[in-house]
Amino acid sequence: MNNILLIDFGSTYTKITAVDVDREEVLGTARGITTVETDIMDGLTQALSDLFAKTGKLEFGQVLGCSSAAGGLKMIAVGLVPEMTAEAAKRAALGAGAKVLKVFTHELSEYEIEEIEELKPDIILLAGGTDGGNQKVIMHNAELLAGLKMDVPVVVAGNKSVTPKVVKILSEKLTEVRPTENVMPKLDELNIEPARIVIRDIFLKRITEAKGLNRANKMVDRLVMPTPAAVLTASELLSQGGDGEPGLGDLMVMDIGGATTDVYSIAKGDPTAGGVSLKGLSEPFGKRTVEGDLGMRYSAGALLRAAGAQMIASYAGTSPEEVVAYAAKVEADIDHLPQTDTEDSIEIAMGKACVRLSADRHVGHLETYFTPFGTSLVQTGKDLTKVATVIGTGGVIVNHHKPEEILKGIVFDETTPQVLKPQQPEFFIDKDYIMASMGLLGEEYPAVAVRMMKKYIVNK
Repeated sequence: MNNILLIDFGSTYTKITAVDVDREEVLGTARGITTVETDIMDGLTQALSDLFAKTGKLEFGQVLGCSSAAGGLKMIAVGLVPEMTAEAAKRAALGAGAKVLKVFTHELSEYEIEEIEELKPDIILLAGGTDGGNQKVIMHNAELLAGLKMDVPVVVAGNKSVTPKVVKILSEKLTEVRPTENVMPKLDELNIEPARIVIRDIFLKRITEAKGLNRANKMVDRLVMPTPAAVLTASELLSQGGDGEPGLGDLMVMDIGGATTDVYSIAKGDPTAGGVSLKGLSEPFGKRTVEGDLGMRYSAGALLRAAGAQMIASYAGTSPEEVVAYAAKVEADIDHLPQTDTEDSIEIAMGKACVRLSADRHVGHLETYFTPFGTSLVQTGKDLTKVATVIGTGGVIVNHHKPEEILKGIVFDETTPQVLKPQQPEFFIDKDYIMASMGLLGEEYPAVAVRMMKKYIVNK
């Protein structure tokens, strides 16, 4: 028997999954309230107690963890042009599992430096200029960032011609400055993986200490990555397969939380219709976006503003006033669960709104241009209309009795044909909440992780 314990230190709950790798079985799952402010071991101890009550005492050969505790990995991205190097920096941060607080572009001002200090990021990603291109902006920004009234790690991922000078300027004032390859070495060419690796490394070595996760070191063999990065890893494995075990092909994952909604797509996303040309940056095959205004509890008020009470009410078959009242109730009491049929309908509708809006923002869009030679169709982002597999995870999907109703928000809408969402997807539910755990397991046992996800992520 080869038992492994997989731990996800979340902002609200510490979730654990015990697996038998030899038999490729989930032995049990449990959760406890995350307690970063006091002792993070409290939530883990509670989760283990609940697990052992169901499974009996278990021994583990290995314990691996991921974390989004205390708000996760909060980052600032700084670049040159919004549509180019700044966007490349943002994608690198998101791919590393970070929550991007804000993206700054062009030359930073003293007011923006004050704003960065107020935001209190865990890491700053500094980009700007293609290799051999603009040097002035990244140098200016390095000089201002060196004057920050806080000691924050900075990852330098800009024009390689000036990187040594940038590192020298920052290192005179800041403790940790890490150079890596340019996130955009050539125009329209992305190179985000090196920056992702460095960001993860800083997270594991330094940020875990700031979040108090080092208190769990006596039990956890290795904290592997931020939780969103673990879900991205699991998604890529399930799509592409691993170590000889075939995957399912192109897919999307919807992860709805209390504060944010994360969307993952594992697909190339090239145009599926003839006569469509691409515009903008190339998309990463494995893409993650996170929407901080779309959530079921902490962000219920923001969701209401983004979707509008009327949209949610139309999904729920109730009045806008009842929607407003319920959103206020769950934002004030994040543990509140639906008590009536009306509240249950609103809960479903809020989840569907999270799915719809986050998917609309994640997928590609078509624009029509009229030229002297006729009509031209231009695509920005990914065409995901042919994606056949959609996986739902997150509390409202995993715990609700009608998860497929929530996921219907991802389906292509003929009234907005320019939004390139899946046309005829099949829905699967991560009912045991194992996506993050399988991302951890997949680091060492990729084939086992793929087979277990095929086994435990069920069709609805």
